[in-house]
Amino acid sequence: MTTPNLALPYIAAAQAQKHVTHNAALDLLDGLVQLSVKDRDLAAPPANPTEGERYIVATGATGGWAGWDGDVALFSGGAWLRLSPQPGWRVWIEDEAVLLVFDGTAWIGVTPDALQGLTRLGLGTTADAANKFSAKVNGALWTALTAPEGGSGDLRLTHNKETAAGVLSFLLQSGFSGRAELGLIGTDDLTLKVSPDGTAWRDALTVDRATGIVNQPRSPRFKAYTNYDNYVALATWTKIGINTVEANDQGAFDPATNLFTAPVAGTYLFGASLLYKVNASTSARMRGRLVLNGTTEIRGSFGEVSSAHKSLATALWLQTVVPLAGGETVELQGYFRAADGYFAADHTSFWGAKIG
Repeated sequence: MTTPNLALPYIAAAQAQKHVTHNAALDLLDGLVQLSVKDRDLAAPPANPTEGERYIVATGATGGWAGWDGDVALFSGGAWLRLSPQPGWRVWIEDEAVLLVFDGTAWIGVTPDALQGLTRLGLGTTADAANKFSAKVNGALWTALTAPEGGSGDLRLTHNKETAAGVLSFLLQSGFSGRAELGLIGTDDLTLKVSPDGTAWRDALTVDRATGIVNQPRSPRFKAYTNYDNYVALATWTKIGINTVEANDQGAFDPATNLFTAPVAGTYLFGASLLYKVNASTSARMRGRLVLNGTTEIRGSFGEVSSAHKSLATALWLQTVVPLAGGETVELQGYFRAADGYFAADHTSFWGAKIG
């Protein structure tokens, strides 16, 4: 007679040598309680087993384990004992560091195939009421389920907010202080915001959801003109008094000094138009150029109208691209040869923008 679950032998009434039966039961208990096996991939007994070693016998068992597929093999008393698992037995696989359970047919992992309705999940850290999913890791990978595996080979992460006025974004932090945020932030237009300290935020880029037009609201750009006729003496390069702004994002153009100052390093596109106004003689020949830091003519910005001039009709257009360091300045200068003259109000203008 044996016990119904672990098949431990009973001591019969008036049995002789009761210690034999008792010790056999202890051996079985020693092998089954807190069950942990060395391996589950061997189909034949190891050559030099240690007393008390246990294994789950692999499929196709041979030798002393023949016919024991899926059973627990216990080496006890110099011999192998067969322990047939029952539904619900749990076992630790030492070489894999995994926990299995016997379902009545096979040993299966205890990790469920699906986790549904969880209210919090913490991976390497503790989730809380504000961050119901939290992970503390050094790397994470999402990869598509391939077509041979039953998937499509595609991967799309879907995030959703309740209303257009809500926020759906990725917040990037340094030392738990925000530095950049990308998403649908209080609108359904895509927005990229940046911050130097996690408190003051600036929109760096927006994409209109209806048109796809990209706007860079913090990009330096300006257009300005002179509101008076600028007299320039003969053969004298003179800074034009560009003193009225039409557009001046970031305030990089100063109408008081007539200078554009690069707020950051980058590549800038500049242009200018100069309209001639006669002083005493239309024999004047006007020139224009853009000047870096008040002294250096910017290559490609020089131009001249060498033909006969007509007051308030003859015009010169300049355009060039130049790399600037933060803090460098650009100004518009004019020049007359043959005769002096004016650069006319309203239509003598200067403009520029950061393009890279």
